[in-house]
Amino acid sequence: MPSEIRTAALAYMRDRRLLQTRSVGNPAFYMAGGKIDPGESATDALYREVREELDTGILADSLCELGVFEAPAYGHPSGTHLHMTCFVAELTDEPTPTSEIAELRYFTVAEYAAMPHVAPGSMLVFRRLAELGLVD
Repeated sequence: MPSEIRTAALAYMRDRRLLQTRSVGNPAFYMAGGKIDPGESATDALYREVREELDTGILADSLCELGVFEAPAYGHPSGTHLHMTCFVAELTDEPTPTSEIAELRYFTVAEYAAMPHVAPGSMLVFRRLAELGLVD
């Protein structure tokens, strides 16, 4: 039976590049964010995950929903579906990797697409941001 993973993610951009994080022990880069806990809204999950992964907060009144992106869930069993609510926001401080994040890196669309491990959900967001003229 197919399963669904519901997540909230942050599309944080700098110099026309999108921030991606790589968790400890994981070869792929993803947007900061994570699973939405039972009873939690996508917005609440995003605030929690940004604090947990980037050691910063979201600037008041800067949060804007980019959209919902659906794709195969990378790194999960075949048939696992990703339902990702993605937001654009400004951060209160410089993003800093916490203990669960091995690396932070900013990518253009082409740079991310050329990586050996590419998360389909992140790729959809990259393409949408490129269509909007927000990333290279």
